[in-house]
Amino acid sequence: MSNTSSDFGACIDRISVATGRAASWLTLAMVVVTFVIVIMRYVFDVGLIWLQESLTWMHAVVFMVGAAYTMQQDQHVRVDIFYRDMSDRRRAWVNLLGVTFFVFPMCAFFIWAAWDYVAASWSIGEVSRNAGGLPFPFVPLLKSVLMVMPLAVALQGVSWLLRSVSDIRGS
Repeated sequence: MSNTSSDFGACIDRISVATGRAASWLTLAMVVVTFVIVIMRYVFDVGLIWLQESLTWMHAVVFMVGAAYTMQQDQHVRVDIFYRDMSDRRRAWVNLLGVTFFVFPMCAFFIWAAWDYVAASWSIGEVSRNAGGLPFPFVPLLKSVLMVMPLAVALQGVSWLLRSVSDIRGS
């Protein structure tokens, strides 16, 4: 594989790692927000709906944004009864075929399925259904993560594809 392809794959990997690290910091923010919610509720008898909603949305963002990082780190769920005993070249073939026939179509389907949902949220200026909940543009921004996740996973899939081709060629 050419250096350009391997450089592109390495660039994609860096993006996945950066988003994964950002998601990990969001988990710290979730702990802090949870602490604040508990103190406000049980010490001051005050509750903020938007703060409680933000916790739920942060939790969703951690998983959605962290998906590409998980894939980059090869920590995703895999039934590896046969995979673990395969040679590196055979694993590269499995990865190449898996990305081509499963990851890319799944990502395309997720984007297609989420498109109208996200577009409608933006077009109506959606806000939380709860009084005192998250205002515009938070709800549409958070729903947009439904499209960011498959794009990030597909991008990481490109990196895997490039790496697999390189491994198959023995470069």
